Amino acid sequence: MSIFKRLRDLTLSNVYALIEKAEDPVKLTDQYIRDMTEDLEDAEKAVAQQIAIEKKFKQQYEEQVALVKKREEQAHMAAQAQNIDLARRALEEKRSAEQKMDEFKIGYDQNKAAADNLRGKLDEMRKQLTEMKNKRETLIARYNAAKAQNEINKAMTGFGSDTAAAGLKRMEEKMLQMEAQAEASNEMASKGKSLDDEFAALNKDKAVDDELAALMKQYENK
Repeated sequence: MSIFKRLRDLTLSNVYALIEKAEDPVKLTDQYIRDMTEDLEDAEKAVAQQIAIEKKFKQQYEEQVALVKKREEQAHMAAQAQNIDLARRALEEKRSAEQKMDEFKIGYDQNKAAADNLRGKLDEMRKQLTEMKNKRETLIARYNAAKAQNEINKAMTGFGSDTAAAGLKRMEEKMLQMEAQAEASNEMASKGKSLDDEFAALNKDKAVDDELAALMKQYENK
């Protein structure tokens, strides 16, 4: 038995309430739609059978109506021809056809009412199925929006938190430590120069100074 058949007595609003409380409302909605589709297919078969019965009684009723009319006309023809026996037989068959006509009329009316009732229920089922399908589209949109919002909220929890601030502070401290180590290394490298290196540097500076003095002297008297 399908879920929808088990919950046939629930109103559609109750079904919606159950769906929205579900962990995965989309899956549950799809299940309801499948169950309602199966119910609708069964109902369509039942309605088709009832309509066939209705048509059968209608056909039998109309055949007897036509027969009653025919036998009445024949009875008049026989009476005009003064054929009493033939007129009697026509009237007897007319009476028999009228009885059958009344029986078939009752059967036709009853089965037509039953078929009309089933047609109404079938239309209501189709309406509910369409409404459920429309509800599915709304649920999917809401579900995806909520899911995306949750993911964004999770991603945003790290921004501006104490953990992030502490991590950034540790990174800054590490950078300062590395810069201090680099500066210390430069100082150690400078202190580690030999006497020859210092004289070479001194001579290099003196050569530049001598060249600069000579250049300036060229323009003293100009």
